Amino acid sequence: MTFPSLKNLQQSLYRVLKRFPFEMLFAFIATLASIAYIELESLNYLKESWCKRVLMTAVLGLVISLATTLFCESRSIKTPQKFIYNLIAALLTALLFFAFDPLVNAADVVRFFLLALAGHLLVAFAAFTKLDAIQGFWQFNKTLFLHFLTSMLYSAALYAGIAAAIGAMNLLFGVDFKHDTFYILWVCITGIFNTVFFLSGVPDDFSKLNQDFSYPKGLKIFTQYVLIPLATLYVVILLAYEIKILIQWRLPKGLVSNLILGYAVFGILSLLLIFPIREKAENKWIKTFARTFYFLMLPLLLLLFIALGTRISLYGFTEPRYFLTLLACWLLFITFYFLLSKKQNIKVIPISLCLLTLLSIYGPQSAFSVSTYSQKTILLRIFKDNHAFENGKFVRINKISKENGEKAVATLEYLVSHNNFEVLQPYVTQNLKTVSDSLSKAKDSYGHLRTSRYEVQDQKMRWIISYFGLKKFSGQRFYFDHADQDEQKHYILNNIKQGITVVNGYDFIIDQTNINYNDANSHYIIDKISIETAVKKPGILQIRLADDIAIFNINELTGDLIKQESKLKPYLQKPDGDNPPQYILPSAFLSFTKNTKNFTITFEIKTIEFSIDKSKKNVELNYTTGIYLIKKKK
Repeated sequence: MTFPSLKNLQQSLYRVLKRFPFEMLFAFIATLASIAYIELESLNYLKESWCKRVLMTAVLGLVISLATTLFCESRSIKTPQKFIYNLIAALLTALLFFAFDPLVNAADVVRFFLLALAGHLLVAFAAFTKLDAIQGFWQFNKTLFLHFLTSMLYSAALYAGIAAAIGAMNLLFGVDFKHDTFYILWVCITGIFNTVFFLSGVPDDFSKLNQDFSYPKGLKIFTQYVLIPLATLYVVILLAYEIKILIQWRLPKGLVSNLILGYAVFGILSLLLIFPIREKAENKWIKTFARTFYFLMLPLLLLLFIALGTRISLYGFTEPRYFLTLLACWLLFITFYFLLSKKQNIKVIPISLCLLTLLSIYGPQSAFSVSTYSQKTILLRIFKDNHAFENGKFVRINKISKENGEKAVATLEYLVSHNNFEVLQPYVTQNLKTVSDSLSKAKDSYGHLRTSRYEVQDQKMRWIISYFGLKKFSGQRFYFDHADQDEQKHYILNNIKQGITVVNGYDFIIDQTNINYNDANSHYIIDKISIETAVKKPGILQIRLADDIAIFNINELTGDLIKQESKLKPYLQKPDGDNPPQYILPSAFLSFTKNTKNFTITFEIKTIEFSIDKSKKNVELNYTTGIYLIKKKK
């Protein structure tokens, strides 16, 4: 593989900047936003959200600007007017920044991918809106696809070379390049180099493409001997399964939807790839395959609609089920179109899919509105059936079956995780906007602001489940302190000296950060003394110094502390919502010493989180850190 010369790169960059100024501006903004996101990840989730919004907007801006440019060029619109069209498209895209809020609304991430899909589909046909441009449309998309693969290959090779050089500098010269350097490098290569390289290969003579009837032989071989056999394999399996359903008279399994979509993807892709050579005398089998493919789609689509209808009737609409239903309807339309239409225009495929994608993003018919309405209806039915719906509001549930309780929690989880917290406001008397703001600013059990959307979302779920009296149905998905039930009680104990280690009187210390796991073994050599630390089983630590062995039972220490819980009360910190009780204890409470023949060894716990049953006998460790303090005997 040969790379282009620096002169060619310079000329390509100039042509790209001249032809695609808006696209490159958005690519540059997206690259900067990605770098900022990498640096801020898990440090400040509010600023991280801003980076995500800028990145999402810039990516969409690039795609929409490209579609606008291609449309203008195909219509021979002059440069000043083309600039105005692109400016309008850029400003409209910039408004999406204010519509996106992935920190609060997870559905905005899905909306972004849907808009990106619609934008890519728009690029596919933006330059070929005239009815007689089918051949040019096919050649244009073939060129884009092959050039995209080439640009990704060049980018990957460039990244591998530079990354290897950075790794060599770290190894040979002791340069301290952090791991995020490699992420930033990949972002810069894909954001700038890959974009420039790809845009440099976008065709600009669309009329010439319409007269181009060349066809890669390798493409026909790939389609004929790879894609079509795969599609045939899928349809044989599916038809056999359909016969089995008819014989046993059972409802189809959910997996059948994926198989049918797989068959549809391989079949339609195969037909698109061999479309230009369908009329040649030696390729009569293509028309036979096409009609057979679409005829076989009809019984499979019937099976797909039955599978979807069964699950929707039981569990309601969710976004995945909505999209599956939408795809099923689209496949039904495409099937009838290609079976009945005499003039088969393959541009119908991206155009119709683009329109359906846009319809699914916003509005009452969108995936999110339909799914939210469906799940709220299910939740409303549960509360009404359990006499917890008064004056148009949900009230605390006093008595509910396990099945309905778990279903209510699952439905609440779906609504909160896929929408704004305030989606439940019509059914709740308390102001959820105020609650949401309060939870977003609340500190965790260590006194830190929460650093990710998932932590904030978890807080909202815990609050709403507690509000409706559904704690006991939360299972393992959300943590609650069930001290009033016959379950485990949870504790967090912190050493008052956490972060500070006084080493006077000791020869050396050994830090232990993952001592809950049986494989947390380490080996050291200090002053010619061989030292091994090990976890014999959860809560039982062993340290070997040469021939001396000391064993520390953390379970026994924590058990003794909880049996004398009254002594801990002066050190109890202010409660933090439903979080477990947290104590900041003197070091003497959290350390114990063992004497061996040649050493005095103290193990000092820094932080420990654990659960203990009602009898205060069985301890289950969740998280523990500590240090060994070792002194040689004279």
